[in-house]
Amino acid sequence: MQPRRGMHSVDCSGRASYRGPAAIGRAGDGGRAEHDAGKGRRGGAHWVARPMTDRLSPGPDGRPRCRWCAAAPDYVAYHDTEWGFPVADDRRLFEKICLEGFQSGLSWRTILTKRQNFRAAFHGFDFDRVARFTQQDVARLLLDAGIVRHRGKIEAVINNAARAREMVAAEGSLATYFWRFEAQAVPGVRPTAPESVALSKDLKKRGWRFVGPTTCYAFMQAMGLVNDHDPGCVIHGEVARARASFTPPGGAKARG
Repeated sequence: MQPRRGMHSVDCSGRASYRGPAAIGRAGDGGRAEHDAGKGRRGGAHWVARPMTDRLSPGPDGRPRCRWCAAAPDYVAYHDTEWGFPVADDRRLFEKICLEGFQSGLSWRTILTKRQNFRAAFHGFDFDRVARFTQQDVARLLLDAGIVRHRGKIEAVINNAARAREMVAAEGSLATYFWRFEAQAVPGVRPTAPESVALSKDLKKRGWRFVGPTTCYAFMQAMGLVNDHDPGCVIHGEVARARASFTPPGGAKARG
């Protein structure tokens, strides 16, 4: 099932706010954690949970939304139509995990504004085609000012495309594999989940690159493997209903 409106992939990064779209570093998601010097540590940085009222912000229509989408006008449409809605399309799943890798060390807005350029550069993230890229393609992409010109990340996409083909041959589809790692939302702040740690470990074992636990959790949030919209967000219920009517490939119904 696809989100009812729009296409995926720009998740405000979907990472807990310490990795978010706004200028909160590489955070993402709905403002679930915030960089705050001197309060609690995670992965060498300081994080503090925000009060519930601070995790919501009124949208253009006055209704409450996850606070992160107030950081930029283009985040609202992404938040309302893509982020958290369950996805079972292999190409969209591959695109998202690649873009999350590109976001590493950058703001999500940088990736969002370049998303169409990335799609053009990587043939719509058709992993069968990308897996056949050569060093000539790498050289071409390093000259493409419309994308993030980082050799390691570009080569990771090409590598991961080959790994995606292997996964489809072994599992039937990327969706069948990824939906095994569905997570249940929990109160409070978390940059990762046990499921994202397990997913990252298994992907690395299979040879994937740029797929750390935080990147994997942002991917999970964006692709609907967990509903991390704040309970007070107007979109939370829409995502819950979409997940309730969604049957993951080869699995039981998604949890609300």
